[in-house]
Amino acid sequence: MTASPAGLAARRRPPSPRPYLAATTLSRAESTETAPRLQAIDVVRGLVMVLMAIDHVRVYAGQPPGGPTAGIFFTRWITHFAAPAFCFFAGTGAFLHGRKLGDVAALSRYLLGRGLLLVLLELTVIREAWTFNLDYAHYVQGNVIWVLGWCMVAMSALVFLSARTVGVVGLVIVFAQQLLRLPETLLSPAAFAATKPLWQLLYLGGKIPLGDGGASFAVIYAFVPWIGVMAAGYGFGALLGGTAEQRRRRCVHLGLALTAAYLVVAGTIVLAHAPQPGDPPLLFQLLGQQKYPASQLFLMMTLGPTIALLPLAERARGRVASMLTTFGRVPMFYYLLHIPLIHALAMIVSLVRTGHVDAWLFGNHPWAAGPPPAGYMWNLGLLYAIFAVAVALLYVPCVWYGRLKARHRTSLLRFI
Repeated sequence: MTASPAGLAARRRPPSPRPYLAATTLSRAESTETAPRLQAIDVVRGLVMVLMAIDHVRVYAGQPPGGPTAGIFFTRWITHFAAPAFCFFAGTGAFLHGRKLGDVAALSRYLLGRGLLLVLLELTVIREAWTFNLDYAHYVQGNVIWVLGWCMVAMSALVFLSARTVGVVGLVIVFAQQLLRLPETLLSPAAFAATKPLWQLLYLGGKIPLGDGGASFAVIYAFVPWIGVMAAGYGFGALLGGTAEQRRRRCVHLGLALTAAYLVVAGTIVLAHAPQPGDPPLLFQLLGQQKYPASQLFLMMTLGPTIALLPLAERARGRVASMLTTFGRVPMFYYLLHIPLIHALAMIVSLVRTGHVDAWLFGNHPWAAGPPPAGYMWNLGLLYAIFAVAVALLYVPCVWYGRLKARHRTSLLRFI
């Protein structure tokens, strides 16, 4: 049987010098198929950004981070979905951005530049937004944007691997994270003390002394397991191909499987625990998973329902969906704006309630400034009212910035 000229030409065509580009190049049809998927991610990301604002209003309200009442517990618990979803979908967004670029090297440069910018913003703009002071000698922190930045720097190297490999690496990091506690046991006390800051940055967290003057760097979010979450999100991006029905089925199956595994494992642990006087209710024990550092159960509890929600978000329409999409398309701009806005609203609340702006609002980050003064704490009604005002005020600037960013896709705006 004689081969056609077209077939011979195809056989003689030399291989691409960079075969990985095939995995990051979209045809016109594939680009069209990607549109609703991005919409769903934007809706979910916008939703968790809104939920995150509840927790940050709670900080300035002086309410404790969970318990003892159901209202306070769930005010904190519902916001736990924010950081895992933000980090996970940052990885997914990186995968999709790489396919649009069609060049892994360009994606690597983008992630490196954006990651370093986020680290810089955490140490400057975001710190000032939280504190409204310049007292760097007593308080500097590595919070969620800090760790997202370093995760992106690490991802700038990982993206040269296949998406499947990156996803597997991410899962291994998440589920084997406790191995980073071994140095504390295996090393001599002197050796561990000498290297403790490294392990704190990597996994243990806590305050790292800076010299002998009492200054310290507070590691709130350590590198592990969050790099694993972002890498897993990158691998997840490869599962979003195919038809809309295939995509929805994969999200539902994966999300429900993670949620079910969490319920089985966490439920078994809770039921096997011998009751002690003063124990919180069983439901609080089931939902009260370790966030610092984020345990496997914490991540399964939050990411499982989030992934399962994607098919519903893909069908979301109306004003609420439009608002969430707006926030989800400019998450970093929203983040940079919402903290100083909430801080300023807290000052107004203090002025209206007491006739002056309480000094506690300037005492470094409220987490580090100690408990609020007697009589300062807001009730939950006021907390949620200020939250609603903050979200409403954020909408117009986020619409404006989204349009500005769309008009200047190649400028520095793409990093925020």
